[in-house]
This record gives sequence, structure tokens and C-alpha cells, in this order.
Amino acid sequence: MSVLVYTENWDGQFKKLSFELVSYAQTIATQLSTEVVALSIGEVSDDELNKLATYGAGKILNINSADYKEFNAQHYSNAIAEASKKENANVIVFANNITTRAVAPRVTVKLEAGYVSGCVAAPESTEPFIVTKKAYSGKAFARVQIKKENKVLSLNQNAFGITENAKPASIEVFDCAIEASRSKVIELKKNTGKMSVLDAEILVSGGRGLKKSENFSLLEEAANIFGATATVACTKPVADLEWRPHSEHVGQTGKVVAPNLYFAVGISGAIQHLAGITSSKVIVSINTDKDAPMFEASDYGVIGDAMEVMPKLNEALKIFKENA
Repeated sequence: MSVLVYTENWDGQFKKLSFELVSYAQTIATQLSTEVVALSIGEVSDDELNKLATYGAGKILNINSADYKEFNAQHYSNAIAEASKKENANVIVFANNITTRAVAPRVTVKLEAGYVSGCVAAPESTEPFIVTKKAYSGKAFARVQIKKENKVLSLNQNAFGITENAKPASIEVFDCAIEASRSKVIELKKNTGKMSVLDAEILVSGGRGLKKSENFSLLEEAANIFGATATVACTKPVADLEWRPHSEHVGQTGKVVAPNLYFAVGISGAIQHLAGITSSKVIVSINTDKDAPMFEASDYGVIGDAMEVMPKLNEALKIFKENA
């Protein structure tokens, strides 16, 4: 028996999210007195794969076949299910993101498993197997018991944290035949040159308090100072006004995000917006209204006009970066 964790990579590199998943899987493995097997799909160097061992992976499977070069939910789910059978894993751990929503349900069906998405903590018990997840758009928690022998879990980003538990690990090439596909990719377009709000570790997000689209240049400047892991986001009204593209819209009706740092600039904090960003590790708000609901959800707040605060913040960030 083992715990299998699917560790997604981005252009051959793992991010904090992957290490958090391995840490989470290691905690479950300890509860079950077993080991963690990490599965990576794609071209990843041995040095990068060995990073997973730092957080508890005792064995690392790597699928590096050209057949898996492009993401295909049917092929990926089949590979993950086959890996779980090979390693006799009855707990499979995913990140709670877009990939999981396409793959985890398929894996669940293939393994006749029980599935809990959006977990926020390690199982409180394994006999019976009970995990906690967010419910009602993050306004409540649900304790869910999985009665099936096989269990599929997805973990909310920044819900668990990273714990180093270094151990020697073996790296094994895993070959898995491609199933006959029931679909055909007509065209694949990759978004290049700009990080998705779902992948960003730092989001600088703006609301109607910025007053006009041109003022988002202050947020773009801040994101550029932070570097490649940062990007700009916005609220639904801003996207509806066409100040920013809908691909940047975060919230319950947009993209649910969990960055390490979330700046809310000129955002009042409507409940639909808060539901999509409350898993952020640190939230900083800038608003003229001291009673804005956004402040209640924030770790830090600045009461002031964004047009005055942001230029000073950007200058301070530049100085800090130059001296770091």
C-alpha cells in the first residue's frame, strides 16, 4: 500500500504547490504507516525530480514519453490510474486546480474510488477516513467520510504548508500505453509571455476604485517589479466594463485563486469576490473606505487613495529589490 501524489510541473519545473502536495501526502502516509510515491508526467530533469524527495517522496515515477507531451485529460487520467494500481496506492492526492477538475473525476471512476475536492487539512482519522473541506464558497467547513477502499483527494493551495522530510528516493521511468482517444485536438494555443492568474504566486488585483482602465498601469508596474511570478488580476465589474480582460477576473464567478500574496487595490470586498480569493496566504488591501469588507479579510490594510498609495508603494518596492 502507498499514497500516490500527482506532481504537476510547469515547463519542467516544480512550484511550491507541488512541494505542498508531497508534504500533505507524506502526512497521510505517516498516518497509514506507508510511503509516498510521486508521479510526474513530462520532461523533467533528475535534479528537479529529486526535489520531491526533500518533502517525503520515497519513490518517483516519471512518464517522459512523447505521447504525453501535450496535456490530454483522458491520457493523463489513465496513466495516473495505472500508476496507482502498480504501486498499490489507495490514496491519490491532487492539487485542487483546473487540471484536477479534468482528471481527478476520471481517475475516481476508473478506480471506483471516493472523491473529496478542496481539502484543507490532513485526515482527522483514517479509520474511518474523514477529511475536512471548504463548503458554501468558503463560508463553512464540511467533514466528509470516504467509505470506499480507494480515495481521491484534492488539496486547496496554501491550505497545508510545506514540511521538509528528506529521504533517499528512487527514480523510475514509468511506461504507460496510450488509450485510443475518443477526441482529437484540432488546435492547441499556448498562452506565452504572461503568467495566468491561477499560476501566479503574487497577484496585484484592482477594482472599480481605480476609476479608469489607464490607472491599472500602476498595478502592472507593481507586478513587473515583483517579477515573473506576479501578474495583474481584477474584479468582475472591472472585466464587465472591459477595463481588463475576463481572463484576469478572479472571484466566485471567475477564477478561484490562492496566491502567496494578494494585493486588493480599490476593491470593496463583495462576497462573490472574497469567495474566490480567501485561500490566499497573505492579503493586503488598499482602499479609501475604512469600513470596506475587504479589510476584514485582509492581513494588512492601507486606508488611502490608490492613486497616491500605489506610486509610493512601487518606489518602495524598487528600493527594496535593489537592496535585496
